[in-house]
Amino acid sequence: MRTRRRLALVAVVGALALVTGWSASAQESPDRGLYRVTAADAEARTEVARSGVDVLGVRGGAVEVVASPAQASALRARGFDVELTGDVAAALTSRSGPRSVADFPAGDEGYHTYDEMVAELRAAADEHAEIASLSSVGSSYEGRDMPIVKISDNAATDEDEPEVLFTCTMHAREHLTTEMCLRIVNRFTDGYGSDETVTGFVDTREIWVIPSQNPDGAEFDISGGEYQGWRKNRQPNEDGSVGTDLNRNFSYKWGCCGGSSGTPSAETYRGASAASAPEVTNVQNWVNSRVVGGEQQITAHIDFHTFSELVLWPFGHTNDQVTEGMTEEEYARFEDVGTRMAESNGYTPGQSSSLYITDGDINDWMWGTHKVLSFCFEMYPASGGIDGFYPPDEEIGPQTARNDAAVDILLTNAG
Repeated sequence: MRTRRRLALVAVVGALALVTGWSASAQESPDRGLYRVTAADAEARTEVARSGVDVLGVRGGAVEVVASPAQASALRARGFDVELTGDVAAALTSRSGPRSVADFPAGDEGYHTYDEMVAELRAAADEHAEIASLSSVGSSYEGRDMPIVKISDNAATDEDEPEVLFTCTMHAREHLTTEMCLRIVNRFTDGYGSDETVTGFVDTREIWVIPSQNPDGAEFDISGGEYQGWRKNRQPNEDGSVGTDLNRNFSYKWGCCGGSSGTPSAETYRGASAASAPEVTNVQNWVNSRVVGGEQQITAHIDFHTFSELVLWPFGHTNDQVTEGMTEEEYARFEDVGTRMAESNGYTPGQSSSLYITDGDINDWMWGTHKVLSFCFEMYPASGGIDGFYPPDEEIGPQTARNDAAVDILLTNAG
């Protein structure tokens, strides 16, 4: 990590008051406001999410969202307590700080741009050629490669060993997850031969890592050296808007259950059809390709997101634990492994739908289609507004290392 000045992360409301003079008592609402919506249970939170707002996080009986004044008014009309807490544009400007064009905003250069990420992966594969190989699952909408790294004691050979997949950066603004996948790559290559735990897993597993499932969106999110608060990919829609929410575009139960939006401009737009986003098609096709001799070789998976400090498991499309595609014994295994991982990192465990209903997400697809033990990790911080997606780069080391034990628990249970 390069030497740099520490850019302090300030609270959104305080920053707005000091930097822009904004206050909740302002006469005019911002075009895109930060709101706190009281919603104590999953049913209420699902109703909030279905309204088309951008859900940032859930904490303390409330949902933090980005919404337009019209969306906020519509929620109030439905009986929700809706409090305006900030202006998105002002919050992003405050968090971005000085510009560092073609890189992260000044002070956050410890995060990897797309080109820096690719260079890091190439270096790992070159320096550890016997145990690491670098390839691609395909190209993004704008033509960027989506690299994948394989780590195993005989990386060039498809051995009869349990395979484990780690995926990151589904949503563009969740840059800490790219760093999480890079840590996994570096830990299991640099530590081989010297770290007994690492060596044991590399010798008995095939570890796959996709550090960025949304390279176009991630690059756009830091365009001009300022944070954009962008979530989706960069694929144009028929109505002139841009972007599909990749984590609502997977084929299993796509659009089934009110857990995504059919409106292209919505933050949870599910796409024109299942797997209509090339990034999702690439991931699905690659996972499908790991069915060898009629048996899926991947046995376990984590998809890393930010933020809220949660460990979540399927299903997201239903509140039921025992249902089509999930037996009582299978759910108990998810709960057992998920709870143990959460105990190791201090996150909160639970079924995905305990927050609110989602459909077309990668975890439901991995389990519903391939019976892969698949989890969603929502990383640091535990709560926040739009700034929660942009922790200072000083947090990269401690917050990625925080998940080492959880990664090891998953690898152990992949056998």
